[in-house]
Amino acid sequence: MKLKTVISKIEEEISIKQAEDFDNVGLLCGVPDRDVSGILVCHDALENVVEEAVQKNCNLIVCFHPIIFSGLKSLTGKNYVERAVLKAIENKIAIYAIHTAFDNDFFGVNYGICRQLGLKNMRILQPKENNLKQLTVFVPKEYSEKVKEAMFSAGAGSIGFYDECSFTVNGNGTFRPVEGSSPFSGQQGIRENADEDMISVIFESFKQGQIVGAMKAAHPYEEVAHQIYSLDNKNHHAGLGMYGELEEEMEETDFLKHVKEIFGLHVIKHSPFNHKKIKRVGVLGGSGAGGIRAAVSQKCDAYLTGDLKYHDYFLAESKMLICDIGHYESEQFVTQQLFEILSQKFSTFAISKSIEKTNPVNYFI
Repeated sequence: MKLKTVISKIEEEISIKQAEDFDNVGLLCGVPDRDVSGILVCHDALENVVEEAVQKNCNLIVCFHPIIFSGLKSLTGKNYVERAVLKAIENKIAIYAIHTAFDNDFFGVNYGICRQLGLKNMRILQPKENNLKQLTVFVPKEYSEKVKEAMFSAGAGSIGFYDECSFTVNGNGTFRPVEGSSPFSGQQGIRENADEDMISVIFESFKQGQIVGAMKAAHPYEEVAHQIYSLDNKNHHAGLGMYGELEEEMEETDFLKHVKEIFGLHVIKHSPFNHKKIKRVGVLGGSGAGGIRAAVSQKCDAYLTGDLKYHDYFLAESKMLICDIGHYESEQFVTQQLFEILSQKFSTFAISKSIEKTNPVNYFI
């Protein structure tokens, strides 16, 4: 299977277009037309991981963190990034990064954390804004279903855990073909009255090009009357962080012991105890100081993340227990999640999970 085909199938499950603007996701190095012999899934595509891919005959590395994050002006092997990329290129190994595309995915990083904690009633902590649009198009009644099917196939009409959502109103449309036109119905110079449906669908903004293209291809009119509106609605099924409820509320110390056991931690940095039982828990894998206020507003009793600074611990205002469990530690289940997704998606070649250590943070106990 060609690399470009493999990437296309991966993005059917996790669209990189939902990644944050600052991120560097997708194919970082590699030739799209090259055949894939095997996939190695990892957290960080470091030099030792690239060597592991060589030994396992895997010529595609699917990693969580992008090894290339900012621009490279040279490739001389002077630092860990250049050494990893050089080794990949020399061994004809492609590197594909998924990072915040998986952070923003409902079933991504934070879903994995919630699942490990045993949370229920999971919801997005920071729903994506400026992410939804509405398309309204006018279609001859007899073509209505064809146009709807085309838009649905291109990704329109998905709202949360429902798809093929639309609203249709029937009415009478008018138009008058003028010189230069080649009308589907009617004659030049004569106003035409048409029995038309007005179809409305909602879609995520990054899908606009493919949806409009599919709609126009299925539409019989030479000039397609349609409007696209940006919506103020938040997308509650995509975004950073999640929160949910434990089956049973827990004392603060018992909760911390529970977290230590699940994540295999030596230590947890946390804000002062407020002597409040823990029921609702917010999570944000990686560097999650930006989600503290959202967790407070959602009345979370505890919030798990990584990379917190001294002053971040004050932001809870004694309303919530803030826990820094470590950047890598909070994302440690990602490799297994990606392994499971790819294993289900591809059955014709080997999917391997990296066993190399890439966490740069160590603890002296």
